[in-house]
Amino acid sequence: MDEKALIKRIVAGETALYRHLVEQYKDLSLTLAYTILANREEAEDVVQEAFLKAFRGLGRFRLQSSFATWFYRIVVNTSYHALEKKKYRKTAPLDTLSVTDTAASNNSLQEVRQLERRKVILQVLNRMKPQEALLLKLYYLGEQSVKEISVITRLSTANVKIILHRARKSFHIELDDLMGDEKDQLL
Repeated sequence: MDEKALIKRIVAGETALYRHLVEQYKDLSLTLAYTILANREEAEDVVQEAFLKAFRGLGRFRLQSSFATWFYRIVVNTSYHALEKKKYRKTAPLDTLSVTDTAASNNSLQEVRQLERRKVILQVLNRMKPQEALLLKLYYLGEQSVKEISVITRLSTANVKIILHRARKSFHIELDDLMGDEKDQLL
């Protein structure tokens, strides 16, 4: 079903359909909140609060823009509000959010390599400045355009481009620092 049609049906009273939006956007939302808060439980609370805010405000959502852009803006705002409220000052530790450390006995070699890549990428992102990591996640994981990231973060498009450029350089520096010569084998 088309996302705009889905939203219209939800607003018209078919509220059970909202679960489709939750399923589609929960993973990246949790990753974004975690990037800002550096605490899984707080990130989960923030994402839940963001979904509630979005549900309550869905009638005011203009269907001219992307739901993802609108919703990720709510997630980022709610995360920063929680950060202000709790005054978190730590950088994020290794993220176990998307990577499980379960035994890989059933996995193929390719799946094991993919899991290792994801762990290293998350480690590198967690070593970076939170704003740079956030923009990389929005751009590459969320597949948001520079313009959409600008709306989500309230940064100018020029600033988004500059920070993304700087973030890519930082990512490579951190990857080199973390992996050294082993990075070629991983990638």
